[in-house]
Amino acid sequence: MKKSLIVLGLCAAATLLAQGPPPGRGFGRMGPGGPGAMMGMGRGGGLTRTVTGAPYSAVEVTQSTQTLPNGNVITQTRQMSVYRDSQGRVRTETTLPQQRREGGQTAEGTPRTMIRIEDPVAGVSRVLDTRAKVSRETPLPGFRGRGGAAAASGGRGGRGGRTNEPARGNARGAGADPNVATESLPMQNMNGVMATGTRVTRTIPAGQIGNAQPIQIVRETWVSPDLKVPVMVRSSDPRSRTTTTQLTNIVRSEPDPALFQAPADYKVTRAGRGPGGMRRPPAGGTVNQ
Repeated sequence: MKKSLIVLGLCAAATLLAQGPPPGRGFGRMGPGGPGAMMGMGRGGGLTRTVTGAPYSAVEVTQSTQTLPNGNVITQTRQMSVYRDSQGRVRTETTLPQQRREGGQTAEGTPRTMIRIEDPVAGVSRVLDTRAKVSRETPLPGFRGRGGAAAASGGRGGRGGRTNEPARGNARGAGADPNVATESLPMQNMNGVMATGTRVTRTIPAGQIGNAQPIQIVRETWVSPDLKVPVMVRSSDPRSRTTTTQLTNIVRSEPDPALFQAPADYKVTRAGRGPGGMRRPPAGGTVNQ
């Protein structure tokens, strides 16, 4: 009996692997990592590219709209403050509502602010716990000593440096897929800065996923050549929702240097990375700053 169950489980797993990911996964979303992706933060929180000489601060606003079959509309909005200095250091601040359970009901609690600092000069990523007054530091992947990771000034990165410019896609690969069309859009003013756009339209042919008619998924990315970041990304998928993320209240001046350091009264904990980028527990406990 036990042997039969194991065989059935292996067969089920093989079937799921053969089916591949759900249709449309990975298309029509923001860049890797969700919040902060427009600034160049990957899934691990580390910067995938350092851009120097282009300081700014802004508010990143993400609005998601979903229309239900009965015509009801669900709209969700999220905001994040963003700061980048001339040395390429980036700070993001996100305030999240806290929910708690009271008598079987969900109630709003005290909002919590999440602060992350990516410092390619010191080669560390800092997560600030504003309640416990703790700065948790981990090394940035690929850090190569004082001066930071491979930097890009004027849009050009150092050799071997990873890039975080908006994914332009493989033109050859896109051209080989008749269901994907890429269109360059003329430069225009987006929230006070000039930006160039790219529209990628993916068509799911009728019958591919049981759909009676073709489905079009559209993603537009608008990039500022001066700031070297997207200033707006809009994705639309009729199967789910329309999401727009844009930089607003853009100020192109040097932010306060104190924003990129842990406050003096914070306790600092440091953790290293083991083989394969796995994090190791903090060595030596905590270090008072």
